[in-house]
Amino acid sequence: MNKLAPHLNRLAVMAPMLALTLTTTACSRYSSSGGLSIFGFIILALDVLALIDVFKQPWTTGKKILWVAIIWFLPILGLILYYLIAGRGNSNTGVV
Repeated sequence: MNKLAPHLNRLAVMAPMLALTLTTTACSRYSSSGGLSIFGFIILALDVLALIDVFKQPWTTGKKILWVAIIWFLPILGLILYYLIAGRGNSNTGVV
């Protein structure tokens, strides 16, 4: 159980953020027929991937919160800024 504790703490933080991201960002983009557009799903997927990438970075908590806020409140511009200027280093994925 000790090996799972750090992951459960992250899950407790990520689950509400993911749920709010799903409801507040790209899912609100509707096509003319009233259905969700494919563009909205693409932006949503990229937002989720960027948020997961932010949490994998070996940054301070303040920097992570700043990038999450930028991606959250500016879904398209935030993604562009994150992937262009975030200064992402090696993430903790174990891949060399």
